[in-house]
Amino acid sequence: MAATAALIATPALATAPEVLQPAFKNTIVSTYPDGRQAKLWLNPDGTYRAAGRRGKPSSGRWTLKGEEICLKQQRPFPAPFSYCTAVRRGGVGTSWTGKAVTGEQIRISVVAGR
Repeated sequence: MAATAALIATPALATAPEVLQPAFKNTIVSTYPDGRQAKLWLNPDGTYRAAGRRGKPSSGRWTLKGEEICLKQQRPFPAPFSYCTAVRRGGVGTSWTGKAVTGEQIRISVVAGR
């Protein structure tokens, strides 16, 4: 998945960073070079759920570090590292490139709905 690490956890939607507001009601989709997609659902309390490009579920905690979002997986097993990637301002339809945890270039988009 795309994402992760002074770290700021946000306890409520009203106080969550403005840049992430659109993500709380929508889905962040990462498209890999082979066409497969991973999905990420952020919650305002600093937690996330995800479905990897092979469809396997995971979950953990997110934080912001400057203009990057960092993901620290807790399930199905605690990851020994955080994964960070750039986050862009904008709502549904916003799209940008990033690097997957594997190093592959991915296309990241905000799509409507959960």
